[in-house]
Amino acid sequence: MNGMIDSHSLAAPFILNASFAIAGFIGLFFLLAVYFLHRDRYRREKERTGERHLEALLKTQAEMQGRMQTMAELFGARQAELNKSIREKLDSITTYIGQSINAQTKSTHENLAILQERIAIIDNAQNNIQSLASQVVEIQNILSDKQTRGAFGQGRMEAIITDALPFGHYTFQPTLSNGTRPDCIISMPNNAPSLVIDAKFPLEAWNTMRHAATPQIRHAAENRFRKDMEVHIRDIAQKYLIAGETQDTAFLFIPSESIFATIHEEFETLVQKANNVRVIVVSPSLLTLSIQVVQAILKDVRMREQAHLIQSEVRKLIEDVIRLDDRVRKLQNHFQQTEKDVQDILVSTSKLSRRSAKIEALELSTIKESTEGKQ
Repeated sequence: MNGMIDSHSLAAPFILNASFAIAGFIGLFFLLAVYFLHRDRYRREKERTGERHLEALLKTQAEMQGRMQTMAELFGARQAELNKSIREKLDSITTYIGQSINAQTKSTHENLAILQERIAIIDNAQNNIQSLASQVVEIQNILSDKQTRGAFGQGRMEAIITDALPFGHYTFQPTLSNGTRPDCIISMPNNAPSLVIDAKFPLEAWNTMRHAATPQIRHAAENRFRKDMEVHIRDIAQKYLIAGETQDTAFLFIPSESIFATIHEEFETLVQKANNVRVIVVSPSLLTLSIQVVQAILKDVRMREQAHLIQSEVRKLIEDVIRLDDRVRKLQNHFQQTEKDVQDILVSTSKLSRRSAKIEALELSTIKESTEGKQ
């Protein structure tokens, strides 16, 4: 009994453990079955859900493809319009740029042509300036010598006089009764004394004064110029003013307007001294004006000299008019006599017409009576 009890007591926990193991196994199997069952169901549901999602995704994809197709067509149309607009803009810009380039090219050519003309004018002006500079140097060289300076002033004076006065009313380098020889005399009308013109001018002191380096040198040159002018004015008054032969006034010709103006501005006392001795300092313009006055006087004198000829011609013209009036009156008398003769002729022709009518009437009556008698 004890051995059995011991064996049963020993086997009981084993059986109990086996039962628990079997029960655990059965439970585990049941759990596994439930798990696999739910897993299959979940997988099927998941597959169905995935199919639905796939269908929705395919539908959405189809819609997206349609929308993308529409957008692609819209973008293509817009791109075509944009390309067309860009081409039009490019063509317009190209045309505008071409026109602008042509206009700019034309303007550039015109400006270049104008520039060339101006350059040519400038070159010509520069050549003229160089020529004038050389002429100024030549004139300065001429004026630095007494003889050539006198020739220069004489030349300008002669040009002014010969251009304004007729030949025979002036004489260059004549000899006066006292043996002096002025540069020119102008013959005045009505046997009036001649007008003397002197063309020499003391230029050495003037040039020294102009080119003075210091005030002292300029002051000394001014004194020398003033002294030379006084001596020259006195010589003109003493040598060329001859009573009954020349006018009581003589001209001192200055061949430069600038020198003339400077003398009147800075050396007014010289001008007054010259006027006091009846020596008139004249510039080229004043000499020209004076010669024009002389020319007007000469023209007036010539008209006065021809006045008697004009009066004679007027008298002859009046005589011719009177003679013509007489002849017209005679011709009028002839016309009146002719008209009277014509009236007389008309009267005669009227009488002849009336007599012809009477004769014709008598003849007709005679013929009628003879005809009636025969019957």
